[in-house]
Parts: sequence; structure tokens; C-alpha cells
Amino acid sequence: MTQIVKVKTGSKFEALGSYSRLVAVDNWIFVSNTAGRHPESQHISDDVIEQAQQVFDNIEKALASVGAGLADVVMSRVFIQDPADVPLVMEFVGQKFKGIDPATTVTCPPLGSTIYQVELEVTAYRGAGDSETNRITI
Repeated sequence: MTQIVKVKTGSKFEALGSYSRLVAVDNWIFVSNTAGRHPESQHISDDVIEQAQQVFDNIEKALASVGAGLADVVMSRVFIQDPADVPLVMEFVGQKFKGIDPATTVTCPPLGSTIYQVELEVTAYRGAGDSETNRITI
């Protein structure tokens, strides 16, 4: 039988929007679009890279709650408010995903508030980081 796990962080936004931070369906893991808000202090930095670091911290904590990690990420969607920040943010994202190399989409839509400079959504497969990987260049 399929096992589904839904992880909540206590965020008022999760309650308002009736969503989970993470939903795991067997080994497939879907992490909601995640902003750089510190979960305890609710602080959001004015610095785009500090926000990006907090985004990754939030995502890694969610993944760890179901026995997964960044190495298991197979798809990422990066949302950057200001197109001028794309090179800087993607260099940071590239460092975080070095050697993992998920499929990635990068876009610059308006985010839910102007205080958000970067958000990230990921799909992971539990165990992918430990699996044999064939790398093909075309």
C-alpha cells in the first residue's frame, strides 16, 4: 500500500493556504515553494544570498524529516524576483547542488511579496543520492 507523509512546519502560510511544506508519496518527495524566512525568528534578510541560504536550510530540514537530503533532489525550480540577481543566485545554487546536478528551471516571476528575493521548490526521490548515476553529455 502507498505510504503518504505530509510535513507541516507550523507556518501561518501553510495554515492559510491549506498546504504542507513537504509531501512524500513512497520515495517521491515534493517540497513546496520555500522562501528564506527563518522558521523561529520569522526574520527575512535583505540580502539575496542570505535568503537563498535560509531557503536551503528550510528545505534541508524538511527533507531530513523524511530521511532524505539534498543529494536526493532530482528537480529544482528557482524563482528569483529580480532578473539582475540571477547570476549571483544561480552561482550559489550551483554550489549547493554541485555533483547532484538536478534538472532545474529558473524563472523571474513576481513573488508573493517584494520582501522575497528568491524561493525554491524541489522534487526528490529518497535514495537517489546513493544510486548509481550515468552522466551523458549530448
